This record gives sequence, structure tokens and C-alpha cells, in this order.
Amino acid sequence: MSRSRPDKRKHRPATVLGRAGRNPHEHRGAVNPPVFHASTILFRDTADLRTRGPNRLDDVVYGRFGTPTTFAFEEAMAAAEGGTRSVAVGSGKTAVAVALSSFLAAGDHLLMVDSAYGPTRSMAQGWLARFGVETTFYDPCIGAGIAALIRDNTRVVFLESPGSLTFEVQDVPGIAAAAHTRDCTVILDNTWASPLFFRPFEHGVDVSIQAATKYVSGHSDVMLGAITTTEETHVVVRKTAQALGATVGPDDLYLGLRGLRTLDVRLRRHMESGLALARWLADRPEVERVLHPGLEGDPGHALWRRDFLGASGLFGMILRPAPSAAYDAFLDGLELFGMGYSWGGFESLIVPSMLRGARDVAPWPAPERTFRIHAGLEDVADLQDDLEAGFAHLESRAG
Repeated sequence: MSRSRPDKRKHRPATVLGRAGRNPHEHRGAVNPPVFHASTILFRDTADLRTRGPNRLDDVVYGRFGTPTTFAFEEAMAAAEGGTRSVAVGSGKTAVAVALSSFLAAGDHLLMVDSAYGPTRSMAQGWLARFGVETTFYDPCIGAGIAALIRDNTRVVFLESPGSLTFEVQDVPGIAAAAHTRDCTVILDNTWASPLFFRPFEHGVDVSIQAATKYVSGHSDVMLGAITTTEETHVVVRKTAQALGATVGPDDLYLGLRGLRTLDVRLRRHMESGLALARWLADRPEVERVLHPGLEGDPGHALWRRDFLGASGLFGMILRPAPSAAYDAFLDGLELFGMGYSWGGFESLIVPSMLRGARDVAPWPAPERTFRIHAGLEDVADLQDDLEAGFAHLESRAG
């Protein structure tokens, strides 16, 4: 199995993204690792078979367990997030499922942030509940106060910061410290910030999840997830992924690895465009509130400044009250902003957040008027013009 040679110098994040997970001179100087299409792996002899049999977790023994392409991506992801090891799976939701089921069993209790993404919430309320796991949702702004919710059978505290629909920033170090006092595993969905703008393991996280479909891949053509771990949490996550048959095709792994190489330059452009649009929208008469922790007036701004190294291009807004037909006219009047799920690609997107009934602790005050925006890589002035055209359609139907 190929592993890049360790470098004694500690490189900065952009350099890590460009170099981790590759060793050209193991592949005749080819800059990028080869794409291995493989199911059957042949052993040299019986001694090799017995030494490298299916009980080996991190070796090339069968395609489903990983190939050199898999391990190159995993090595790069672990280096990028600052963890010890990483496990590649087929999607962000698979990453959530594998991470949660690695540390939960029948009779256990899960604390999940109330602002978690819809598929994560539904997994807790449906799939995990079927297997005897009880979930309590908690206020994303609870901080160290989460200690009062931890029970004797609480095994996992799940965070998503910021929440990818309502964008509350969590006090990750405070929550992690309280959780560790009671021996709970802290799992964070770190997709919004990507490995570049939040360093989960420096803030007490035990397991970090990336929907690598999004910013890591960056081109809206890959389904990919990654679970990055500490040394202590790695083996159970690896075994769970293998037990569930969670695997990834080599071409998606290659594209994810290629996406990592340009993440620094892409995400900085997403951040710049997202902040510019957020500030522009905050001054629009049609907008009641912008949901972006990078804005100085946002409730989560102080925590964001303390813990984050930047912002992505994903944020939200609440429009002022209007008939639902006016909101439809606004969306249908946009040309550059596509309506589609997911985010993190080069194109700009907007969707209604559809938050009615999506919170347990405190109902969202404007479920029908909240929209999620992804600032892509188009020119910001053109994106502003597009939104302005959409607002003109909104006003024409507002009555």
C-alpha cells in the first residue's frame, strides 16, 4: 500500500492540500496517484494471504476494503482536517450513518443539535430509533450548558456548526469539554467550513464528518463522504464502514482528491463572494435578516471569529412577509441562481429552506420565508444583478 513519505516540516494548510496523499516517485514520477479499478486482489503465496488477509483493516486485500486510490484520498483528508486517520465512504449521509452507528447501540442516548441538516435529523428519528437509540435534540446555542442534558447512557454528542440551514455557530470547545467529562464521543459535521476553515481536532472533536460531495469535490459531479478520526476512534469507525459495506468507486475518489488540490483558492473565492452578497442583501428592503456568521451583527459572529479561519459561500436569508406566489416569482425570476439541492460546487444555488416542523427545541420564526443561498464562482456583480431581477418579480406579485 502506497503512503507518501512523511515530511519533518510542518506545512501550512494550502501546502498540505496540494501535497498530502501523493508520492509521485512510487508511480514513475506521475504527479497524481493512479486510479485503481479493482475488486479481486491476488496474493503472492499462502504466506502473503495469511499475513494480509481480510482481517487487515488498512491494506489492499479486496476492492471493497480499499485500493491505493482509496488510501491516497484518506491520507490527504486526514492531513487536511488535522486528524490521525480518515475513512472514505460513498456520501455525506453515509458518513453520518457510519459515524453514529460506530458509537451507538440499543439503549444508548444521543444528543443531536436541533439545527442539524434534515437527512441527519431523519436518521436519528427513524433509522437509529428503530434500533433502540433515543435522541434528544438540543439548542445549538447551549454551549457548556449541554452538561445538564447528558445522561448516564449518553454516548454521543453530535454537532453541526454552523447549522447548514439556519447558520447558528456552536461553542464547540465548550460542548466538547462538557461531553468528555462524561465520556461521550463528540462528532461534528464540518462540511460548511471544510477542512480549510475549521480545525476540529484542535477544538476537542473526536470524529469529523465531511460531505466531500460539496466543497472538497467542488464540481457538482461526485458523491463522496469522509470520516476523519483520532487514533483512538479510528478502528471502530473503520470496522463499522467495512461491516456496512460502505465503499466508494475509484473515479469518485480520484475526483475528490483532485478537488482537494484547489480547495484553498476555490473556497477563498466562495467566502469573498458570499460575504459580498450577504452584505448587499442586508441592505435590501426585501430582506428582513441575513443569516451569515461572518457578518458583524450576526449572533454567532463572536464565536465564528474566535474559532473559524474563514467562511464558506453558504448562508441564508429571511425575506419580509409576502404572499407565497411572490416568493415563487422571485425564485422563478432568477437566471444564474439555480434551484437544486447540495452546494459547494462552482455554481450559485438558492432553495427554500422549508423549516416548518424541522425543529424540536424552538420553532423557527419564519419557516416559509427562509432561503438558503450558495454563492458560486460567478462574478459577484452578475449575481447581484440576478437577485435584483428576482426581487423585481417578487415585488410585482407582492400586491
